[in-house]
Amino acid sequence: MLDSRSRRILHDLLTIPTAPFAEHRIIAYIENFVRQCRDCSLTRDDAGNVLVHFHRPGRAVARPVCITAHTDHPGFVSDAMIGRKRLRAFWRGWVPPELFVGTKVKFFVEDRWVRGQVKSIKTAVKAGRKRVDTAMIDVESPVPPRCAGMWDIPDPVEKHDRVYCRGCDDVAGCAAILTAMERLSRGTSEGEAYFLFTRAEEVGFVGAMAACRLGTIPRHCVVVNVETSSELPHAPQGAGPILRVGDKANIFNPSVVAWLQAVATQLGKRDRKFQFQRKLMDGGTCEASAFCHFGYDAAGVCVALGNYHNVDRKRNRIAPEYIHLDDWANMVKWFVALVETEQAYDGGNLELAQWLADLESTYAELLRTSVNEPA
Repeated sequence: MLDSRSRRILHDLLTIPTAPFAEHRIIAYIENFVRQCRDCSLTRDDAGNVLVHFHRPGRAVARPVCITAHTDHPGFVSDAMIGRKRLRAFWRGWVPPELFVGTKVKFFVEDRWVRGQVKSIKTAVKAGRKRVDTAMIDVESPVPPRCAGMWDIPDPVEKHDRVYCRGCDDVAGCAAILTAMERLSRGTSEGEAYFLFTRAEEVGFVGAMAACRLGTIPRHCVVVNVETSSELPHAPQGAGPILRVGDKANIFNPSVVAWLQAVATQLGKRDRKFQFQRKLMDGGTCEASAFCHFGYDAAGVCVALGNYHNVDRKRNRIAPEYIHLDDWANMVKWFVALVETEQAYDGGNLELAQWLADLESTYAELLRTSVNEPA
């Protein structure tokens, strides 16, 4: 289902190194990409989050959608060389500490990778959970401070309708947004939408929370958070992108969930290749919970992710993450439909309201006449 342009955008993003607080290369790609899109303007807030505004006059949208994804993936950030070939690096994100020592890594330095191997780690309790804090890494050549480091996993490879890479989470979400944005830009649809690319999600949504406090997202927007969420038995890969009714911490806004479902259902009637799932994805917590907490009407969409955070749980080792390409392609279609839809978000649930009204009208007379029936 992927055309060559969509595949290129996805592979481009999945190749770029990133880590919490070291997302600058992803952000640079996004900024350059947006410059080539008609009817799109870009701003950065004081936290470094990137907001894109798509606006083509001709159709007023009272509650425009704001589709969001984060630009980081769990990874290392170099601190200092403490020997000729010994690097101290910060680790940011969640991966079990027992998988670090002996594992190969690489840091992106001046447009090339510098390889290394983790020799030791130090842990610390953060937000009530023991996490790796710093690592000592033997590297093949010096690494300057503030370079992004990732597991030594190859560039993206497609196999059996899936793409395997260093990190889908959530760079694949960013790629889906950019692909949808380009289709809107090249098309003729009128309307308005926003797209937010946040920083430092993997340490606890700090970019998204900053965006909320700074008022980066206009308050009248309907927020749709994009993720790659750990595959669950009831939410398999290949069955379509997933409408998240909630995550581990929270149930999302039911009106937004209903609107997302209504748009997806209408899309499925027009496009027989489109399919989606509606699931509770409670394997982790996502930015949609933060947006809800700060008062936005918000919900989430995701694709099922294999080897979440690069952890192959069956073999207990670091491995490539992977997603199903059809799920990703259908998610792009869904994003375009959310912008183009004539079914405006009004904070209600039109389908539920109509169904309940039909039930009432069908049984009102029987309810009234049966009140005084003998026991």
